[in-house]
Amino acid sequence: REFPGCGNIVTFSQFLFIAVEGFIFEANFGRKHPAIPIRNYFIMVAMFFTVSVVNNYALNLNIAMPLHMIFRSGSLIASMALGIIILKRRYSASKYASIALVSLGIFTCTLMSAKQVASDSSLNAEDGPQAFLWWLLGIAALTFALLMSARMGIFQETLYKKFGKHPKEALFYNHALPLPGFLFLAPNIYQHAVLFNQSELFQVPVLGLTLPIMWFYLLMNVITQYVCVRGVFILTTECTSLTVTLVVTLRKFVSLIFSILYFQNPFTGWHWLGTAFVFVGTLMYSEVWNSLGPFLAHCQRRRRPKEE
Repeated sequence: REFPGCGNIVTFSQFLFIAVEGFIFEANFGRKHPAIPIRNYFIMVAMFFTVSVVNNYALNLNIAMPLHMIFRSGSLIASMALGIIILKRRYSASKYASIALVSLGIFTCTLMSAKQVASDSSLNAEDGPQAFLWWLLGIAALTFALLMSARMGIFQETLYKKFGKHPKEALFYNHALPLPGFLFLAPNIYQHAVLFNQSELFQVPVLGLTLPIMWFYLLMNVITQYVCVRGVFILTTECTSLTVTLVVTLRKFVSLIFSILYFQNPFTGWHWLGTAFVFVGTLMYSEVWNSLGPFLAHCQRRRRPKEE
């Protein structure tokens, strides 16, 4: 909210921290050879870097954070579409119904956000159409990032089937190899570093250190991002896809609710309806109902003797 265009310095800091940690503890200071050939990581990294940068720029194009979260929840749609096209997969009727729900939810939220941008009273007659065009460009950027992310997932799945699953290695190379690409973004990163230095001072609890508050926010973001992304990379190899989908979906839902309530982002009844469509559709896709059925039946059987 303070600096909407600071996405590049945030992403660079995240990548640098995870790359340094991986270089020390996973790559053993470069002495450990990767299990997956490095050329495959270069392809994966190009996709990963592009997705991260495009998603960041979308926030600078009149895209509100709640819409950003909801739109990215449509990864199931993109994954299914590319799975059908590239891997020639076929799905059940319930899967297609869930995707239809997710699509409807994203369309509803996007349409309502478009009306808010178009009718924003803070814009004058000249800025209104221009702001709406920037918003359309933001939607196009989110769509591109969504498809690219789905393509990366398919590529990753293919690599894991061929070479085995190496989540910590993939985490390291996905963050270390893109670092030279940030040289192209250096002016923007430096500009926001200067702005961060000029933010108000903040005393860190317990430690008693005093530093500009934006650097404190960035530090907290980097630490929480590391915990999150490391957990997801490990979760994909330790749990079923159902569990991973469910955990990530619940995390997005909590983030969305927090963003709406704490930051008081505009959210109408239509937005809530669209959000409900997205998350119900996601749960349908992950077939959580089928898993809950036997569990509830088991609970009922255990209660019956006590009731009798």
